[in-house]
Amino acid sequence: YDMLFNMLIAFVFCFIIAVLAMNPKALKAGDIPAKAEYIVTVSWPDLNPNDIDTWVQDPGGNLVWFRQRESGLMHLDRDDRGVANDSIVVNGQSVVNPLNQEVVTLRGFAPGEYTVNVFYYESKNGEPVPVNISVVKVNPRAEVVFYGSVNLGRKGDEATAVRFSTDREGRVTSVNTLPKTLVERI
Repeated sequence: YDMLFNMLIAFVFCFIIAVLAMNPKALKAGDIPAKAEYIVTVSWPDLNPNDIDTWVQDPGGNLVWFRQRESGLMHLDRDDRGVANDSIVVNGQSVVNPLNQEVVTLRGFAPGEYTVNVFYYESKNGEPVPVNISVVKVNPRAEVVFYGSVNLGRKGDEATAVRFSTDREGRVTSVNTLPKTLVERI
C-alpha cells in the first residue's frame, strides 16, 4: 500500500507540474501571432468614396497589390475600396466604417530596395485625393522610416510614395521618393 500511495503522490505531483507549465495563451484556439518587421499604411480622407490602391515591390521584384495579396514576405492585410463595403447591418441598424486605409506588412526582409506606390484605381466623384503614407519598422521597437503625402489628381494616376533600402540586418540605409512605375495597366 505504501508503494502505491507513493506512486500516486508522484503522479499527482507530475500532473500539477505539467498543468502549471502549460501556456494558457498558446491554448487559445485560432491565436496565431503575426510577426511583422515593417508596416506600410496608406490612408486617405474618411468617407472619401474613391478607391486608392497600394502597390509594394521588394528587392526580388515581387509585387503586392489587390490582385496579388501575398508575394515573397509581403502581405496586403487590408484592401480598402473607398465607401464600397464600408457598411454592415448590426441589430437592424446600418453601421458605417468611415476609415479609408490599406495596410501592407513585411513579415521579413531581404537586403535591397523596396518601393511603395499609390494608384488612383476608381473614382466615384472625379475629385483629387490626398493620400498619406507611412512606413514603420516595428522590430525591435517602433521607428518611423517614412511619413509623407501625395496628391492623386484623377483616376489612373500613380505616384511613388517612397523607396527605401535595407541592409542584411534590416536596417534602413536610404530613403528617397524618386518615381518608379509599378502598376501593370489593368
